[in-house]
Order: sequence, then C-alpha cells, then structure tokens
Amino acid sequence: MSNVKVTLKDGSVKEFAAGTSYLEIAKSLNQKLGKQALLAVVDGVNKDLSDIIEKDAVVEFVTPDTKEGLHAIRHTASHVMAQAIQHLFPGVKFAIGPAIDTGFYYDIDSEHVFTPEDLAAIEKEMAKIVKQNLPLVRSEVPRKDALARFAAEKEIYKVELINDLPEDAVISLYTQGDFTDLCAGPHCPSTGRVKAFKLMSLAGAYWRGNEKNKMLQRIYGTAFPSKEELDDYLHMLEEAEKRDHRKLGKELDIFSMHDEGPGFPFFHPNGMRLRNAILEYWHQVHRKYLYEQVMTPMIMNRDLWIRSGHWDHYRENMYFTKIDDMDYAIKPMNCPGGMLVYNTRPHSYKELPLRYAELGLVHRHELSGALHGLFRVRCFTQDDAHIFMTPEQIQPEITNVIKLFNEVYSTFGLKYHAELSTRPENSMGDDASWELATEGLRKALEANHLDYIINEGDGAFYGPKIDFHLQDSIGRTWQCGTIQLDMQLPEKFNCEYTGEDGLKHRPVMIHRVVYGSIERFIGILIEHYAGSFPVWMAPNQVRVMPITDKQQAYAKEVNDKLFELGYRTQLDDRNEKIGKKIREAQVQKVPFMLIVGEKEAESGTVAVRQRHGGDLGAMSLGDFIARLQKDIDEKVND
Repeated sequence: MSNVKVTLKDGSVKEFAAGTSYLEIAKSLNQKLGKQALLAVVDGVNKDLSDIIEKDAVVEFVTPDTKEGLHAIRHTASHVMAQAIQHLFPGVKFAIGPAIDTGFYYDIDSEHVFTPEDLAAIEKEMAKIVKQNLPLVRSEVPRKDALARFAAEKEIYKVELINDLPEDAVISLYTQGDFTDLCAGPHCPSTGRVKAFKLMSLAGAYWRGNEKNKMLQRIYGTAFPSKEELDDYLHMLEEAEKRDHRKLGKELDIFSMHDEGPGFPFFHPNGMRLRNAILEYWHQVHRKYLYEQVMTPMIMNRDLWIRSGHWDHYRENMYFTKIDDMDYAIKPMNCPGGMLVYNTRPHSYKELPLRYAELGLVHRHELSGALHGLFRVRCFTQDDAHIFMTPEQIQPEITNVIKLFNEVYSTFGLKYHAELSTRPENSMGDDASWELATEGLRKALEANHLDYIINEGDGAFYGPKIDFHLQDSIGRTWQCGTIQLDMQLPEKFNCEYTGEDGLKHRPVMIHRVVYGSIERFIGILIEHYAGSFPVWMAPNQVRVMPITDKQQAYAKEVNDKLFELGYRTQLDDRNEKIGKKIREAQVQKVPFMLIVGEKEAESGTVAVRQRHGGDLGAMSLGDFIARLQKDIDEKVND
C-alpha cells in the first residue's frame, strides 16, 4: 500500500499508509492528542476521526478547547439526547437536532407532553449512554434506501428532509448502539466524549419555522468539555437571571415598557438621570477627540432614501408616512442626513478629517416576537459619527477612533474583541472600492495590534465594518461599537473636497458608533453592574437620612447644599426607623448614605455609609463632598 504525506499545523510533514484513519494518525502523533481529538480538519473540511486518508493532505485536529470542538460535543449530545428519548418514550418522531451557540436542541413530535420532570429522567438515561461510550458510526446509503428505511420507521420528518435532496444524493446516517439518525456530521468518535451536559428548557416550535406547519416540542440542552465549565456556565446563567435588566429596570424605577407602545421604551426620572450621566460623558469624550455635533431631521422624503440606497436595501426595516401626498420615511439611520450637512458648503483638504457626531433617534421595524427589553426595541438613540477624510487619512483616523473606543470601554470596565465583517450579498458598489475599504480596515486592526476574527459576508450593504464585542462582568459578550468604512454614500451624494492640487476629490467616510444604541447600552450596563452603578453615573448618588424628626432641619440643610452643588441627592425624612431607611437605600443601590443624628446635627458632620464599603465614620460635609467629587472625577467603581 502506498504512503501519503500529511502536512500538520506546525508545518511538519509526516508519511502514513493510505487507508490510515485520522484517529490512528492522531494517536501516532501524540498519545494525549489521540485521547482528546474530536474531529480532523482535512484541507479545510471537517471529517470524522474514523474517516481514512487516501491522498496527500493538510490535516489539523480539533480538540475540546476550541470552538469547533465544543460544537462537535454539542452536536453529538443532541444525538445522545434523542437516543435517550427514544428509550424512554417509544414512538416519538424526530425532526431536527442541531448544535447552536448556547448548546443544542431537538424538535420532537409526540403525543406525550414533556415536563421538567421528564428532563431529569432523560438526563439520567443520557448518562447511561455516555458511560457506554458507544461509537458513532457513519454510513452512506442511496437516497431511495434512506427513504425506504425512514418511511418504514414512520419518521415522517426525516422523509420530508430526504425528499428535498437531489435524486442522486448519497445520504449519510450516524448510528450509535440502537439509534440511527439522518445527519451530515461530522461527530465525536463516541458518546463518551460528551463529558458534561444539562437539559435546560422546553419550548414549542413550528416544523421548519412555518406557523402553517405542526407545532413540535423542542427540548433545549447544553454541553461542555468538563463539569467545571458546565458549572461555570450554569452559575453565569444564575447571575444573568439576577441581573436581568428588565427585572432591575422595574425594581430601580429606571424604565418601563407598555402595550400602548410595544418596542418603544419609557424612561422614568431615575432612567433619565442615568441616561444623562452617560451622555454627559459622551459629550466630554467627543469634545476631547475634536468632534462637532450635528442634528438631522427624523423624517425625510422618499427621494433621499432612494439616493442613499436604503429604499432598495433596507426598506423592510423602515416606517413610512405621507406628507402633502408625498412619501416620507422615518429614519432608520442617521447617515443620509449627515451627507446633506456635509454638502451645504464647499470643503478643503485642510479641514479634513471632518468629524460630525449625532445623537439621533432612529426607528427600525422589529418583529414583535424579537422584542426584548432595552436590548431589542423599535426606536433608539444612535450615538453616530460620520467622519469625512482623504484616502491617506483612513488608517490614522481609524486608529483615532480605536483610541476613543479604548478610553470609553475602559471607563465602564468593559473588555472587548474585534471582528472584521466583509461584503454581503445584498450590497452596492464595485469590487475595487470594497477591496480598498476592507484592506483599509484590516491594516488599521493590524497596526493597532488588535486580535480579530473575520465574519465573511456580514458587512453593511454600503461597506465593510469592524464590530467591537464587549465582555461584561460575568463573561457575556455584546456587540456595541462599530467602525464602517464607506466609499458608496460619498459617491451617491456627490460629496467633494478641494485637494492640495486644486482639483475636486471624493472623500472617504467612516460611520462609527461607540455605545451603539443608548438604550441597549443602558440595558447592558444595568446587567454589567447588577444595578450598582458607579457613583458618577448612579441615578441617585446620595441619600440623606435623619434619625429622628429633630434632625430634619439639619438633614434638609445638608441635602440642599448637595443639590445646589449639582449632585443627585435625595432626602428621606419619612417617619420610619433608620434601619429600614438604610435597608431600602441599599436595595435601591444608592452609593452613599448620609445618616444624621443628634451628634451630627450638633457638630455639623455627617455619618457616612457606603453601599459596599459599609460604615466610613463621621466626616465634615466638606470632607465628604471632596471624597464624593474625587470618586466622580476618577469614575471610581466602588
């Protein structure tokens, strides 16, 4: 038997006999790798370890500590769950069972209505299947044979899936013990590789997502390479539930949602104090980085949106109205208005880059089922900026934006990673301008030593973009900031500047947002801080509490002084015991409590209690104000 050459990840080349399985190759390279490997990537294609090598190839092995490895574990876990269900509930019909970002699920047609108690029984049966360490064996059969098999088993959903495949298709099946499933694969080599799993919830799901089809039962689960990782994930979910911004938003009186305006948030006084603090900081940072602020109308006519490309590429997400029998649209983005501002006067290369910032209220149509607190709404304030520049300024200007992002995100204690999104199918413009724009973003990322991944085809319809995904205090990520390089809109709006050569040139434009959506960012901050906002942004920074009625006059004097100095302060002069007042202030997550008793009233001091630091002792009002202001100036997170 002839040998074939295998090029490994480190560039080394080894020879193996043709017909050697990838599992055997892994074992020969490293005993530990042989035990850990889940899949083989052969010339860029994922393969089962049981597959054999037949020609020279580049081979890499997938282990549990990778994204692909986790996906394989979860995909295999869905088959283990299906097998367990088949054992416990004979006669069920299986639809599809994919791995997803958070775990896996299987859609099932059964007369039995599954309950949370059933999940515990299914988990127990899954554990038995995992312990048996059953190999997952791939087989390929002609389409007609696969149809005959699943028709005989009355697996109507599998039959429908196969019928959608071409007549000459070869169908792949995976068998583990007494269970066989229709699946393209690949899979872990055996059920024993599913080390840690948990069934999470039950839901309904229409077959193929079509409400005209039958409603099936969906069982969600998750799986991880180790019990420790599963436990960490479950702990994170518990924390996330405690931090749910919808729950805290109500408890802290920040915002509400109403049936009279689904998807349109209502901000309460506490919410506006929080919002204004965040926006005040936004103004400070943008002044520092030399942005000029503009404001453009919320409603503009159809001609503008046709010219910008939104009418053809974004219309399904827009709201419309008529004025004087003419078609108008409520803006879903701020950029076309920014183009009109730029074109109101001539520009020279000497004033570029020109940075226009806008806090613009935009409206986008979201399906009612997708609405989710402040995270998915139908109107939101975008903290936009449109930067006009020469082609030579692309890289330094993107670097400047990245510096601004670093400053803002570090202030909130948020780490991030970057993703570069390239040209989508539904795009406008020519290949050359897209290539130039994409390469400009890539060079800027590399010049700033930012690690990034590439999202093929996920750019905006007018240009590629860098998305910034923020990591919160419990490890979740949120896409917020974005930098989009656009050569299309300046062309469509005939934007120009006079160059050093005295000739007219077309500027390049950056669209960028830092917060993204102010509303969504507030929701993220509520969950990131669990409602315990740093004092600089807290809706109520100080609460003054007299112990008895005799100290009310002095307590009011203290509160009035703080108010006059611009601090967000409250006076709690209710006829309640001081212990109750303190507890309620802590529940409301007020950073500082000033307790005023007879001693403090006589000495002109305040007893200071911090939200997390406890009793800080007595201070003069001046000393407390100095401490408070220092924490605000330094944006301290207690």
